[in-house]
Amino acid sequence: MSTAEDPYRIAMVCLGNICRSPIAEVVLREMVAADGLDGVVVSSAGTGPWHVGGPMDPGSAAVLAEHGLDPTQHVAQQMTPDRVGEFDLLVAMDRSNQADLEEMVGDRRRPRVVLLRDLDPDGDPDQSVPDPYGGGPEGFATVYAQVAAACAGLVARLPELVADR
Repeated sequence: MSTAEDPYRIAMVCLGNICRSPIAEVVLREMVAADGLDGVVVSSAGTGPWHVGGPMDPGSAAVLAEHGLDPTQHVAQQMTPDRVGEFDLLVAMDRSNQADLEEMVGDRRRPRVVLLRDLDPDGDPDQSVPDPYGGGPEGFATVYAQVAAACAGLVARLPELVADR
């Protein structure tokens, strides 16, 4: 596995970094810690600039709090072509985010870009995490369930992904 001196860096990425990717960041970080996977650093970002510097959406914060997770430390950031090289793995919430990330990465060998729901061993491949922005609590609950299932699959694959770095 990675070490503190050379961590494996993962960024969870959606459009605005206030709904889906912050949920994914908090959930994955909790799972990584629970599994004792030292040397894995998890963050999140959005492909767009609209919410940079702001908190996560109240719906995202509420669903995380319902599951006993702390949403208060999030500050929205933007993923840019200059930043992609900081990461080993970019995890997209939907196909549009994935296409944007692949364009930013270009011909570089890393980071690897994957679609989050492709990592859910019990899920349907090639599916997006729906954007709950502007919707009600049920949309955020759906996102949480999909993210949690896929993040569990990602944690199971982390040793393989780190080894392939």
